[in-house]
Amino acid sequence: MTKHRPKPTKASRKAKKQHREKAASGPTRATKEPWLYGIHAVLAALSNPKRRVKRLILTAESGNSLKIRLEEAMHAGERNHLNGEIVDKAELEALLAPDAVHQGIALLAEEPPTQELADIIETTTDDPHACVILLDQASDPHNIGAVARSAAAFGAVAVIVPDRHTPGVTGVMAKAASGAMERVALVRVGNLVKAMDSLKKGGFWCIGLDGEARQSLQETDLGGKVALVLGAEGAGLRRLTKETCDLLVRVPISEATESLNLSNAAAVALYERAREK
Repeated sequence: MTKHRPKPTKASRKAKKQHREKAASGPTRATKEPWLYGIHAVLAALSNPKRRVKRLILTAESGNSLKIRLEEAMHAGERNHLNGEIVDKAELEALLAPDAVHQGIALLAEEPPTQELADIIETTTDDPHACVILLDQASDPHNIGAVARSAAAFGAVAVIVPDRHTPGVTGVMAKAASGAMERVALVRVGNLVKAMDSLKKGGFWCIGLDGEARQSLQETDLGGKVALVLGAEGAGLRRLTKETCDLLVRVPISEATESLNLSNAAAVALYERAREK
């Protein structure tokens, strides 16, 4: 006997659509297998021998235009046995989030190896100009990726975030970082204030960016070992985070705007520090 399925309701159709969209966005952080996409993010991950990768997919057009760069990245990452799969654009897009700017290439990979705060402190012991960034309450993967990109550009060694409420290294984050996630450590800590205390013991000067601070960034000596502490856009630094900072400074901006985007503020602060090195 053939059973007739009930006619799907509007609610059930919506639930199925949400399920398909979730599946298309790729594996979640819990699986440690995010889809990376975009030329810079994928090539940087392929070049990193510490990254475990599982599947490379690309369109025929991208495969042809990126042939030499892919070979160089594979060689650098010691991936002699990884073969790219040529698919059409529709197949590639079905694996990614609807708004992913993939440039015809995507990579299924585990997150970069985790680094501990103690490792960062130890490796910077003899570096009198070491710099790290701490993000308080930042939850937007695009912003975190953009901060990592600025960190790589100006020589910061790590971006430190609270483990709770901070997203994994998703395709969005890696795309915004433009390859920086392979060069700058993303360190997750259980408690940001305790991390700041550990950094202080390691010789770092904790400088928090706060729009209401009396002293401006331009008036501040940013030499030596520095930990720049930034809060999420709008919310800013939490009270205890502020109190733990050695110094609070503001980025001098025009009255035409209330505040800077988190990643822009980080870039300005890192640039000012680089000028003093």
